[in-house]
Amino acid sequence: MPTPKDGYRLASGLKVPGTTTIIGRYKDSGALIRWAYKRGKEGLDLYESRDKAADVGTVAHAMVEAKIAGLAPYEVPELKLLDDGGQLQAQNAYDNYREWAQGSKLEIVQQEMQLVSEKYRFGGTPDAIGRINGELCLVDWKTSNGVYSDYLLQLAAYRILWEENYPDMPLTGGFHLCRFAKDHGDFSHHFYRELEAARKSFLYLRAAYEYDAELKRRAA
Repeated sequence: MPTPKDGYRLASGLKVPGTTTIIGRYKDSGALIRWAYKRGKEGLDLYESRDKAADVGTVAHAMVEAKIAGLAPYEVPELKLLDDGGQLQAQNAYDNYREWAQGSKLEIVQQEMQLVSEKYRFGGTPDAIGRINGELCLVDWKTSNGVYSDYLLQLAAYRILWEENYPDMPLTGGFHLCRFAKDHGDFSHHFYRELEAARKSFLYLRAAYEYDAELKRRAA
C-alpha cells in the first residue's frame, strides 16, 4: 500500500493524513511490547531473527503482486534473497494463496488505487478491489503472525474511500483479508461480510486525530 511521496491531498491542495497514520496514532502496542519482552527474556537479539523471519511472508506477498501485474511470480528478485528453505516456504505460501484465489474465482478489478475522501479528509491506498461471484469486494494482503483489530479498521476505512470515489460501484461482496505468516509464510484467508462497527470506530479515530492535532498546537 504505497503512500504518495507528497502525501494525500484534497482537491484544494490541503494535505490530509493517511489511513495508517490515523490508526497508528491510537494503535495498541501491547503485542509488540510482549514480543520484545519475550525475546529479551530468551536472550535473543531484538531484530535479527524477526527481520529474517519476515522475509518469507514478504516474499510470498511480492509473488502475489507479481502475478496480478502479469509477471512471473517464481522469478521475483526477492525470492532469490532467501535460502533454500525460505524459498520453499514462500513458494508454498504463494501456492496456497493461488489455490484459494482460483477456487473462489477471484478477479482483480483494480490494484493499489490512491484515494482521498473530501468528506472525511483522509487518504489511503487499498491493496485491491476484486470481484467474486459477480460482487465487488475489497481484498487486502498482510504479512503478520496474527490478525489484529487495526486491520479491520483499515479495511473499513478503505471502503469509505472507495465508495465515496466510486458511488456507482458499491462493495457488496464484503472484505477478504489474506495473511502470510512471517515465520513460515503460512497462508490464511479471513472473510468479513460487513464491518460496520469498524467503520464507526475509524470515523471516531479520524475526529479524535483532528482534535489531537489542535490540542498539540495549543500546548506548544
